[in-house]
Parts: sequence; C-alpha cells; structure tokens
Amino acid sequence: MQATVNGQQKEIDSGTNVTALLGLYELEPIRVAVEINEDLVARSSFSTTTIFEGDRIEIVTFVGGG
Repeated sequence: MQATVNGQQKEIDSGTNVTALLGLYELEPIRVAVEINEDLVARSSFSTTTIFEGDRIEIVTFVGGG
C-alpha cells in the first residue's frame, strides 16, 4: 500500500504499525516524534497504531548537541 512519509511516497506492507515503520528507517522510537495525518502519535501507542493506505506520516528525529 502507499503512504506518504516525510513528503515522499512509500510502499509499505498492509498492517504495518509505527514501530515497524521506524524499523524500516532504522530509527529508535525513543528518539523520534511521529504524526499521522497531522495527529501526534503517543510513543506508548507506536506498536498498536496501524498505518493505512493514503496516510500522511511525518517522522521528526531529535538531535542533541551542545
């Protein structure tokens, strides 16, 4: 199925959840914020939040520095 991830069309498997999507990008859940269709997804819900055809997903990574 098709979803938009950070502005780019991405083919992902049906039934993919946020945790699995982050794994495709090799991102650790503790270091990101995720929005689906402009709604912030709670980190505690990543494994139970399923992505559907046509969803618009934004993944923002946290970068530390000093």
